[in-house]
Amino acid sequence: MRRWILGLILSLVADTSAGDDRTGMFDYYVLSLSWSPNWCARTGIARGSDQCAPDRGLGWSLHGLWPQYETGWPSYCDTSFTSPTTLEAGEMADIMGSAGLARHEWTKHGTCSGLGAAGYFKASRTAYNGIARPFEMLSGNVAGQISAAEVEDEFIKMNPHLKAEQVTVTCKSDQIQEVRICLTKDLRPRDCGADVMRDCTLKEAIFHPIP
Repeated sequence: MRRWILGLILSLVADTSAGDDRTGMFDYYVLSLSWSPNWCARTGIARGSDQCAPDRGLGWSLHGLWPQYETGWPSYCDTSFTSPTTLEAGEMADIMGSAGLARHEWTKHGTCSGLGAAGYFKASRTAYNGIARPFEMLSGNVAGQISAAEVEDEFIKMNPHLKAEQVTVTCKSDQIQEVRICLTKDLRPRDCGADVMRDCTLKEAIFHPIP
């Protein structure tokens, strides 16, 4: 009986430790790129987001750089690093759309990276700039239809170092939502975990043009 109780206690301790999201303790990154015109049409314009102003011209904007486990992911980790300054967050708005998103991404994901805010934003920009991003997948000034497979093919065509197992395309509300690319901790492409590889299966998804 005592052995059974001891075993139960050890099991509970192990389960608690397994769920402890410790900063810097992750396996790889997911670089998430959002098609800004679709986000604006679905959500951003109604919010009056600066990201959706006609003169912004954002296409594939940076949603975030997310620490990932082989299965699952950490979030909102305890860290000794301070939150980003107004200047640090504001400097990310050119590729993220807004300083508010930059602050949110640091709080939810950056705190788990083991990096300070400046280091995390630098890594995020480096990862973003390391991927060639196709902009003219549809011609014209109105929304068209495209499949997730076509979007993935365009990214791989422009980034021949990428493999299909390293890229996934998501949809939301019948629209192309994001392209997610899996990277090692030193920002090299790697295969995604099974829980990340959830491609959109729509044969035709809405794709709004850049204003």
